[in-house]
Amino acid sequence: MAQAIIQAGNIRIDGKRVARTSEEVRVGSVVALPLHGQVRILRVLALPQRRGPASEARTCYEELGETAESANVSQETTSD
Repeated sequence: MAQAIIQAGNIRIDGKRVARTSEEVRVGSVVALPLHGQVRILRVLALPQRRGPASEARTCYEELGETAESANVSQETTSD
């Protein structure tokens, strides 16, 4: 699935469109990607030594900014 998203040109690392699956990610990189109908923006905090469980992977990044869904909700206004 990740390879298809990359080939479609939908992932960016540090604002640059990712063109190949072997693109290098470093500590401090900011990755933007679509996931489940939302755009997620993540900052890489650490590179894991091994492929492990999701709970372990979550300690290696932090979520930045708003997702597309929450941005749409926050832009809605009500009329009085």
